[in-house]
Amino acid sequence: MPTWPYRYHLSLKDRLRRSVYEVLRDQMDVYLMHNALVDSYWKFCEAQEPYPFVPKRELKPRARVVEKEYVNHNHFLVLFCEGTIPSRYKKYIRFFDSNKVTKEGILEFPQVRLHKKYTKNLRYFENPSFESFVLDLLPVDYALLIQRDPTIKTRNRYAMTHFRVKIDWPIDNATEEMGQQLRYIGKDLYDMGEKHAETLNNKLFENYGFHHAVGGRRTAAVVAAQFLKKMEFISTVYVASSESRTLTRLSERGVSRYVLMKLPIEEISRLVAESHMHFDNFVERFLIDLQDDYGVAVLQVVYSNTIHSKAPEDGKLRELRPDFQWLTVSDQLIVPLRGITDIYPIPYSTIYTPEIGDIDQSV
Repeated sequence: MPTWPYRYHLSLKDRLRRSVYEVLRDQMDVYLMHNALVDSYWKFCEAQEPYPFVPKRELKPRARVVEKEYVNHNHFLVLFCEGTIPSRYKKYIRFFDSNKVTKEGILEFPQVRLHKKYTKNLRYFENPSFESFVLDLLPVDYALLIQRDPTIKTRNRYAMTHFRVKIDWPIDNATEEMGQQLRYIGKDLYDMGEKHAETLNNKLFENYGFHHAVGGRRTAAVVAAQFLKKMEFISTVYVASSESRTLTRLSERGVSRYVLMKLPIEEISRLVAESHMHFDNFVERFLIDLQDDYGVAVLQVVYSNTIHSKAPEDGKLRELRPDFQWLTVSDQLIVPLRGITDIYPIPYSTIYTPEIGDIDQSV
């Protein structure tokens, strides 16, 4: 059983809290995906530069992405917690009075331009302008922390409490805790030697859908996701990378990744026929852009943990086998556009099919 309780273990009060959290998270999924991918796509178009679509091979588990950082691609790190992180953890998830979300704190960063005049209520999820406020602060370095408002006990109110939040938990500590939970080590990370510890560190990253050589923002996301497993509530870590051109979502449901892909016209026609949908309706509901020979859509890839990244049922120590995969692809979906609320995603298995040879850099 995970450190956080399943829904049926909760009191009625906390079930309501989880319901509120999940509804708000659904909203956040949509606008963070739009900012990370759709807004980035149009920034490339405005700059008259081709968008760097992600090759399929980079969406497979254990893929190593070695690319430059694209200045026109949005990037960010957001932590969204169902509860409130206890103050004793400030030295690891660094939220202090100095980086609280306040008018004075925001004014210290002249690059931040708010779409609405700042008021104290702007930082609450229930405020109609909260989404714009989040998007305004995404470009600031480090993470945004959104959590249950600790100042009110009578209802479930969520707020952006801190920005410029640094993740300072050592990677060795994250690896050690994961190794203990999955029974690859008994107590100390280095009990079985440096090689074993290094391999386990690599597996920490694989467990969250990344190669161990990824950059700082994705490393912070991995460490934060592992650290937040200490809490008695669920949490979600969103990380958008300008190198990998993806949005990755880490939560109690596992790893999910969003990416822009090219859909050849013949594939669109096939999907239209299989979905019993008119071509124009498909374009309106699923395509960000339509060119002469392809359309641009959002692909969501959902990953599942294998038995090697789950705690053994007998609780006994086990051998670490580096060649065994810790994640597999469990679902691939074309996601409806923002604002389309009554249409289901369309299953679209593509990662393990050949690249379309006549479309450069296609996914």
